[in-house]
Amino acid sequence: MTEFPASAQQYDRGKRNAFTRFLDGVEWLGNLLPHPVTLFALLAIGIVLLSGLFGWLGVAVADPRPAGAANVAEDGMIRAVSLMDGDGVRRIFTGLVDNFTGFAPLGVVLVAMLGVGVAEKSGLLSAAVRSLVMGAPPKLVTVAIVFAGIISNTASEVGYVVLIPLGGAIYYALGRHPLAGMAAAFAGVSGGYSANLLIGTIDPLLAGITQEAAQLIDPEYTVLATANWYFMFVSTFLVAIIGSLVSIYIVEPKLGPYDASKADPSILDDGMMQPLQDNERKGLRWAGIALLGVLGLMALTLVPEWGVLRNAETGDRMDSPFFDGFVVWILIFFIAIGYAYGRAAGTMKTDRDVIEAMSAALGALGLYIVLVFVAAQFVAFFGWTNLGAITAVTGANFLVETGMTGPTVFFAFILICAIINLSLGSASAQWAVTAPIFVPMLMLIGYSPEAIQAAYRIGDSTTNIITPMMSYFGLILAWATRYQKDLGVGTLIAMMLPYTIFFITAWSLFFYLWTFVFGLPVGPGSPTYYTPAG
Repeated sequence: MTEFPASAQQYDRGKRNAFTRFLDGVEWLGNLLPHPVTLFALLAIGIVLLSGLFGWLGVAVADPRPAGAANVAEDGMIRAVSLMDGDGVRRIFTGLVDNFTGFAPLGVVLVAMLGVGVAEKSGLLSAAVRSLVMGAPPKLVTVAIVFAGIISNTASEVGYVVLIPLGGAIYYALGRHPLAGMAAAFAGVSGGYSANLLIGTIDPLLAGITQEAAQLIDPEYTVLATANWYFMFVSTFLVAIIGSLVSIYIVEPKLGPYDASKADPSILDDGMMQPLQDNERKGLRWAGIALLGVLGLMALTLVPEWGVLRNAETGDRMDSPFFDGFVVWILIFFIAIGYAYGRAAGTMKTDRDVIEAMSAALGALGLYIVLVFVAAQFVAFFGWTNLGAITAVTGANFLVETGMTGPTVFFAFILICAIINLSLGSASAQWAVTAPIFVPMLMLIGYSPEAIQAAYRIGDSTTNIITPMMSYFGLILAWATRYQKDLGVGTLIAMMLPYTIFFITAWSLFFYLWTFVFGLPVGPGSPTYYTPAG
C-alpha cells in the first residue's frame, strides 16, 4: 500500500484557516460548472450570442495601433463583429474544421506524445523517476520540479507536454498527491513563464513589439532581445522559491491524502516504488548514451556557423528553425532514448513495439482531443468577434484615466495586464494590442520601454495558470483527470489560485524594489527612465 508523508496523513480538514476556506469556496463554485467540454461549448455559444448583441449596439473602441499597420481598419476603430448574421454563420460553418486542426497546441502535443509514448511504454520514465526520487528529500524534489518548470521555457513547449505529467508521476512515486506534483510543475512552466536563466524565444518577439510601440514616441528607439535579462534571471530564483513554498505549505496540505480509487487504473503503477533491477540499470546506461548522441546531433545543427538549423538569412541561433521546430527534437529525443532503454532492458525488441507504444500514447489523449475541438471553437470565435481586443483596449484606457504618474502606477499596470490575460491568453497577441497604448503612455510620464515590458511580463505570466484561455489549459486538465476522474475546472483553478496570488504580489514588489528602490537596470543597457524629447 502506498504510504503518504506524515504531513498529508495528519492533515485535518476541520482545521482550516480563512484562506483555505476561500479556496474551498472557489473550488465549490467552479465545480458547479458543467463538464469542461460542455463548458467550452456553452462559452462558444455565448460568444456568438454576445457578438450579435454587441454588433447590433455598435460597440467599438479606438485602435491604439498606428494607421496603416497590419489589421488596422481604415477608420482607426476596433468594432465588435457579429457572428449571428449571414457572414458570421457562414464563417462558423466553413471554419469549424480549420479551427480544430489549426489549434496551435494540438499538433505540438500529438507529435510530442508519439515520442513520450515510446519512453513511457519501454519503462524508461518509470525507471528514471525512481532513480531520481527514491531517497530524495521531499521538499528538495518540489524545488527541483518548480525550478525545472521555469527554465523549461527555453525549450518551447517541452514543459507543458513532458514536465507537468512527469511532476504527477514523481509525486505518485514518492507516495504524495500526484496533483500537487502537477501543480508545482504547472506553476513553474506557466506561472513563471517570463522568468528564465537564458534568453528564450519569447524575448525577441516581445522586444520587437515593444520597439514598434516605442517608436510611436521616439522613431529612433531600439529595444534589444536582452532588454529584461537581468531582471528575469534573478526572478527565476524568486519564482522558484515562492512556487515551492506555496506547493509545500498550501497546495499539498489542502489536497490531503491521495485516494487512488479516483484515478484511471491505467496510470497507476505499483512498481513505481520498487528498487531498480539490473536490466533497468543497463537500460538507463544505454539511454544515457543515446541522450549524448541526440545532444551531439542538436549541437551540430545549431552551434557551428554552417549549422543547418540556424537562421538561413541572419545566422542567428535564437530566431531559427532549431527553436521554431523544437517539438521535432522532443520527438527524436524520446524515441531515441526510449528505444535504447527498451532494447537494453528487454522491453522492446522490434519496430512493432515502438509503433504500439505510439498508438497507445495517442489513444490516452481521447478526452484532450474532444476538449480541444470545442475549446478551439471558443478561442476562434473570441478572436473573430474582436471581443478580446476590445477588452484589452478598455482596460488600458482605464489605467490612463486614473492619472497616476509615480512608480506606483506599475502596480495598477501589472494588475490590469494580469486581468486582460484572462481573456487574451497569448503573451504576444496581448502585447501587440496593448503595447501601443501602454508603452507611449508610460514613456511620456518618464519610464523606459524596457522597464514597461518587464512589468508587463509579470502580469502576463501570473494568471496563465488560472485562465482557460491559456492554450495548454485543456491539456493540463486532461492529464489531471487521469489521477482524479471527477476533477472539475473549479478544482484545477482553486489549486492554482494560491500561486497566482503569491506570484503577482511578491513579483510586483520585487520589480518595484529592483527598479525604483535599488535603481538596478532590468537588462544590459536598459534604462529605467526615459526623458521625452522637448
